[in-house]
Amino acid sequence: MALPGPRRPVPRRAGHELAKATIIDTGTGAAHPVMYNPEELKVEQGNVYAEVPIPGLDAPPVQYIRGKARTLSMELFFDTYESGEDVRAHTGPIVALLERGRQTMAPPVLLFSLGRVQFRCVMLDAGQRYTMFLRDGTPVRSTLSVRLQEHADTEGPQIGHGLFLGPPTVQALAGGGSGAPGTGAPGGADVTVHTTAVGDTLSSIAAAYLGDPGRWRRIADANRIKDPLDVPPGTQLVIPGGRA
Repeated sequence: MALPGPRRPVPRRAGHELAKATIIDTGTGAAHPVMYNPEELKVEQGNVYAEVPIPGLDAPPVQYIRGKARTLSMELFFDTYESGEDVRAHTGPIVALLERGRQTMAPPVLLFSLGRVQFRCVMLDAGQRYTMFLRDGTPVRSTLSVRLQEHADTEGPQIGHGLFLGPPTVQALAGGGSGAPGTGAPGGADVTVHTTAVGDTLSSIAAAYLGDPGRWRRIADANRIKDPLDVPPGTQLVIPGGRA
C-alpha cells in the first residue's frame, strides 16, 4: 500500500512555539492533545426567526426569536504507522467524550484550546474514518471528524463567552472573553489552561493564577511534571484551583 505524501508543514514565526490543539474535560481536568493540529476550523452560527402573519402583505415581517449555539467543526488526523500502534488508542479517548454522565445524563463540558482560540463546548459528533491498516488488520491511520457545540453557563451571569480571543497564556476555561480565570466548571471546579511562553516558570505562573509563587507544586502535581525546571515554551498546563 503506497503512502501518501507528507502533510504540509504549518507555518510559524521564528522564535515562536507552535500552539498545540487540546480538548480538555473541564470536569476532570483530563487533557487530550491531538496528534496534529487541524488544518481548518469551521465556525457556524445563526439565529431563529419567526414570520409575523399580517394579512395583505406580499412578504411577512420577520421577528427575532433567539440565537443558535455556535458550532466548531474540524478534522483531526492521527497516524501511528511508524510505531505500529493501534490508532484507536489515540482516537478512542476523544470519542469517549460523547458519553453522558450516569447521574446527570449530560455530556461533559469541554474546552477546545488552540493558542488564542478557546471554545467552551460539548461534543455533538465524532466520525472516524480509517485509511490505513497493518497486515493483521490493525488500523494505523485515521481522520476524526469532530463537531463541537458552544456551551453557555446557565447558572451564572450571562456573559459573552464561548469562542473568544485573548492572550494565549492567560485563557480561562469557564470565564468570559477577558481571559480571567473562571469558576464555572461542573461540580464547582475552578480550572484554567495556560500555554507557557518563553520566560515562564512554574513559580511565575503560580503567582499569576494562584496568587502565591510558592504554590507552584500544585501546578506540577496536576500536570505530573517531574522536573519543574524543564517546562518548554508551548506546553499547555491545566491549573486547578483559584486565587488564594
